[in-house]
Amino acid sequence: MRIGLYPGTFDPITLGHLDIIQRALELVDRLVIGVAINRDKSPLFALEDRVAMVREECDRIVARRGGEIVVHPFENLLIDCARDVGATVIVRGLRAVADFEYEFQMVGMNRAMDDSIETVFLMADARRQAIASKLVKEIARLGGDVSKFVSPTVREALVNRFAR
Repeated sequence: MRIGLYPGTFDPITLGHLDIIQRALELVDRLVIGVAINRDKSPLFALEDRVAMVREECDRIVARRGGEIVVHPFENLLIDCARDVGATVIVRGLRAVADFEYEFQMVGMNRAMDDSIETVFLMADARRQAIASKLVKEIARLGGDVSKFVSPTVREALVNRFAR
């Protein structure tokens, strides 16, 4: 069984993330969505909320097109998380050249720690390249419409979060 790991903070999960998830499902038998606990990023949503949102969105994908998706929170090194879930492939989404520079360094470090785990890059769909969770949160915080960037469920969670 080919297991892939798609890691991120998913704060919140966007249509760009969902595009990568759907395309990654074509490459592996089981896709593990690693929801990172990254204390340096000060996430808007608690881990439990992010995991619930990711799980809900992924359940819809599986119901619609099949496949196996597991949502797995993690706080350790990415390469250790990959080992923990039995992944042989790490899936990363790229939007721009700036993403590639960071990811290139990350791949080098991960390969130095475990060269049996491959990294695969998927380019974001052209319609989704500008979407970034950070920008989505800023638009929502300022009362803008984020419906072009996130699912209705996530949009509602953002509206509720900033209505407080």
